Amino acid sequence: MVSSTSNIKRALRAELRERRRTLTSTEREQATTGFRDNLIELVTSRGAKRVACYLSAQNEPNTRPFLNWAAANGVETLFPISREDGLLDWAHGDGETEMIGLHGMPEVVGDLLGPIAINDVDLIIIPAAAVDESGMRMGWGRGYFDKTLGSMQKCPPVFAVIYDDELLDAVPREVHDQPVDGAVTPTRIVTF
Repeated sequence: MVSSTSNIKRALRAELRERRRTLTSTEREQATTGFRDNLIELVTSRGAKRVACYLSAQNEPNTRPFLNWAAANGVETLFPISREDGLLDWAHGDGETEMIGLHGMPEVVGDLLGPIAINDVDLIIIPAAAVDESGMRMGWGRGYFDKTLGSMQKCPPVFAVIYDDELLDAVPREVHDQPVDGAVTPTRIVTF
């Protein structure tokens, strides 16, 4: 049986996907510059030397300029690799080689470090469909990041990367959903 919360999430995700899909190239370019600058500010202000960060897909906030900066500035980055059991492995990438993962998302090609490799990072940067003002994150529905964050004994700060209009008053919540410590948008860094 599908809960009414699941249906509300599905409808909200569809609306958010459509908003992202209809951004103009100028809006995307301006947002990408803002994401890069704010992610650099977040990492430097927290003194993070080792981060976990996703490779952005076509309609996601673009993390690649930030990742290029991280590689050039000695910030070690772990990238998520989807597994069939619903968990995430982690890997180092060379910044060049990618493949399409299980669910059509870009993933680095590299030696797998296992699910617990994320335990040693200073900061986790994750995708989201939306985040609300209390820090509750709504993902895209597969639960990979919720499972990962929910299984960590000591979790470093977690920041979701979203567009400004995806910071909402409230998002639908289910028992497995995990909150984040902050959000990075093109115009600001929000801490909850």
